[in-house]
Amino acid sequence: MRSLLIFTLVGVGAQLVDGALGMAFGVTASTLLMLSGLGAAQASAAVHLAEVGTTFASGLSHWRFKNIDWPMVAKLGGPGAVGAFGGATVLSSLSTAAATPLMGSILLGIGVYVLLRFSLRTPLTLVHGTSHSAKFLAPLGLFGGFIDASGGGGWGPVTTSTLLSQGKTAPRTVIGSVSASEFLVALSASLGFLVGMRDEFFDNLPVVLGLMAGGVIAAPIAAWLVSRISPALLGTGVGGVIVLTNSQKLVNHFGVQWPWSTGIYTLIVVAWATLVVYAWRASRAPKSAAEHPVPELDPESAAR
Repeated sequence: MRSLLIFTLVGVGAQLVDGALGMAFGVTASTLLMLSGLGAAQASAAVHLAEVGTTFASGLSHWRFKNIDWPMVAKLGGPGAVGAFGGATVLSSLSTAAATPLMGSILLGIGVYVLLRFSLRTPLTLVHGTSHSAKFLAPLGLFGGFIDASGGGGWGPVTTSTLLSQGKTAPRTVIGSVSASEFLVALSASLGFLVGMRDEFFDNLPVVLGLMAGGVIAAPIAAWLVSRISPALLGTGVGGVIVLTNSQKLVNHFGVQWPWSTGIYTLIVVAWATLVVYAWRASRAPKSAAEHPVPELDPESAAR
């Protein structure tokens, strides 16, 4: 019962992040599960099995609101499923000692990306009347699926951010199509872990149930949160947590001793704090301008 409660809280935290940012459920959940002592492959398997349910519900919701481009789903999700199955079988075949640095390195890289993506983001320029080709979507899906399964997350940061940066598709269509295609990725990754882990796969059912329950509980809270907290500030904060946590795991794994370990942590914290302050000021600037508008002069005053 206690374990189920812990994993439910992990699901709540991951869904709060994902609901507010539109990405990073897998990255956040995998990082928190590994922090609680779960192995790399077990954490990724549990996250993806839980995502079979959450991504199905998400895709269904986006379909009802007409946010899905089905050709994009097919071109992205098919290769993504292939990559996810490959990533899951690779991670399952590795020993715990070998899987931990691999998954930690991938999560660290994604954490750095999320940190910079939300603190130093640039305005989106949307080009109308164009679409993505299969030659572009297929490799993106293949790479995103492999990273997602082998790293415990990354489908959203890899695919959503890349497609948005291209500016060829409306943001709501990108998010809806990526969410729908993630169901195929999560299902394929789960099958890969089932093949690779067999008996161990079903030992993590309490983790899966906890993550799914937490995600359902946190969904309406996340919708409220996104209207109260700047995505730039939240994304910068979450990215820093992911970077710091996985850096600590890698430092411990490779036996980095003091004072080098302290220097690494100090550098990360200073950089993280700097970006948080930058994101906070950037998020406050428009509000400050709106709260203190420049008074307009009437024609008579202007004439005088």
